[in-house]
Amino acid sequence: MSNTLLTSSIVSKAALAILKNNLGFSKNVNRDWETEFTGNMSRGYAPGQTVQIKKPPRYEYRTGRVAVPQATVETSTALTLSQGGCDLNFTALDRTLSLTRLEDKIAAAMAPVTNEIDRQGLQLAHYSTYNLLNPTGALPTSAALSIQAMTQMGQRLDEMAAPRDRQRTLITSPALNGALVQGFGGYFNNSATINKQNNTGLLSDSFGLSAAMDQNVDVHTNGAATATNINAANITGSTLTVVAVAAGTLTRGTVITLPGVYAVNPQTRQSTGQLANFVVTADVAQGATSIPISPAIVTSGAFQNVTASPTNGQPYVIQGAASTSYSTNVAYHKDAFTLAMVPMWAPPSGKGNVSVSQQTDDGLTVKVTEIYDGINDVSLMRLDVLFGWAATYPELSVKYYSV
Repeated sequence: MSNTLLTSSIVSKAALAILKNNLGFSKNVNRDWETEFTGNMSRGYAPGQTVQIKKPPRYEYRTGRVAVPQATVETSTALTLSQGGCDLNFTALDRTLSLTRLEDKIAAAMAPVTNEIDRQGLQLAHYSTYNLLNPTGALPTSAALSIQAMTQMGQRLDEMAAPRDRQRTLITSPALNGALVQGFGGYFNNSATINKQNNTGLLSDSFGLSAAMDQNVDVHTNGAATATNINAANITGSTLTVVAVAAGTLTRGTVITLPGVYAVNPQTRQSTGQLANFVVTADVAQGATSIPISPAIVTSGAFQNVTASPTNGQPYVIQGAASTSYSTNVAYHKDAFTLAMVPMWAPPSGKGNVSVSQQTDDGLTVKVTEIYDGINDVSLMRLDVLFGWAATYPELSVKYYSV
């Protein structure tokens, strides 16, 4: 009986299946913008490595009969693709083995690929999400505290007008997952839920959030900086003017609150009663008098996001302790983050010693290229992906610190 040789097509199908099964965070994000790359190619031109994702404009309610025409202002977020993958060498003997034997090698090759896609997404969530809960980082140690943690996440998403359309997700670190499973152990009356948590050790979907644990949850470390005072009146925009930052660096990703600045619902523009959170978008050295923040402070108009500018001469507040690290668990609506994963150009298969296969399913694409070296009787097999992340609506996400 002749041997059945693996082809790049079979390997690409197996690799794609592994990619789909192993993605955690990436399974529950927006995927609508891949067509900006693939659709334009079919119309005869390539969009380039970066596309601008346009957000819908906002308008204000008009009272009375007289028309008040409003300008249309569109904002956008950049999404940039990057290429990566993993490469393998197979001997002729390896190439004649069954898929069952090689499946472990394919899985091992796909592991760093899926890990990197999720890692980059969760890092993006860390640096772009500004809503923050549990700044002390204390893990919930009881059913009551676990319920409080889950309901507070849902409340913050509600306050930010995140749709309740069953597309909200919570991604936890191993430590927070363990704490919540233990906390809910005696709470749920549903025996099937208890059995599932006991059997898997993973938090079940609850309180309107689909739950998943991911070891790639990013870790944030506050710098040694201590807060100083706001040093200008009527500040708006994405830069704070302050008395010189003291004691050390104010690190990127640090969340701060500002005196007298409360968040508003993005649709009603009414105060939520919660101090607005802002994330520092770049490291700020000791002695600096400007802090870059997101979101930009907008005090009026269709894009208003806060009640007022910060009170001059009063201190901003750094959330969390100085020189302390926190896991940045994240609860989010699907539209908060966007992943684009698109097919790549592929050389003609069967030319010379090259075999190429590209498989796409559910918006996920893997390209497998095999190049045969007849001198050494080995095959180089490339597994390639092309993907990019963007924080399209970071207001629809909330970080929950844990230590």
